[in-house]
Amino acid sequence: MKKHLFLFLSLLSSCGLCQQPNKDDAAAKAKEPQGKNVYVDEAPLPEGWPTPGPYDAVAEKKYPAYRAAYTSAAMDGLAFWTLFSHIKRNDIPMTAPVEKTMSADADMKMSAMGFLYQNEKVGTVGADGKKVEVKDVAATRVLTYTWMGDDSDENVKTARTAIDAELTKRGVTATQYRIMGYNGPQTPRNRKTWELQAVLP
Repeated sequence: MKKHLFLFLSLLSSCGLCQQPNKDDAAAKAKEPQGKNVYVDEAPLPEGWPTPGPYDAVAEKKYPAYRAAYTSAAMDGLAFWTLFSHIKRNDIPMTAPVEKTMSADADMKMSAMGFLYQNEKVGTVGADGKKVEVKDVAATRVLTYTWMGDDSDENVKTARTAIDAELTKRGVTATQYRIMGYNGPQTPRNRKTWELQAVLP
């Protein structure tokens, strides 16, 4: 239970559902890596998952197949809690990142949220009640833009503009956009790592 609670707190703010007081930021700042754009590693990545980066640039990367639990974002902010209840009930360890499936329009609205599993041997594919579905996601090739800061509309727009310019250059249309959030409340806002990814056909 303590392990779940720690990892839960570690990733809660990755979903934009909570804000921590300044005193927590101050305490965390003493532990953070020094230097610009150093990834703050708080929770294990899924097996074979590459470390985020490079920062402030578009890169093509390959991601392994993975298993994740998803729920609809149309739940008035309850998506995170729904998924947390799922992994707690099924004794699934929490990992980073938290995935947000985004619409491809200019507003980039979140349509679903996902918690990634450690590997495809953990858990069972299929529905868990009416609100959660566990899926195996095929290996993907993406264009990704990584930044450090928050997931503000401005930062997401900067990432989207850079990725779309590269897609246009290649004459390719993305099949999906997704945002990956890697850090929780103990990491100061200006040290949080995010990725916007355009999944390539």
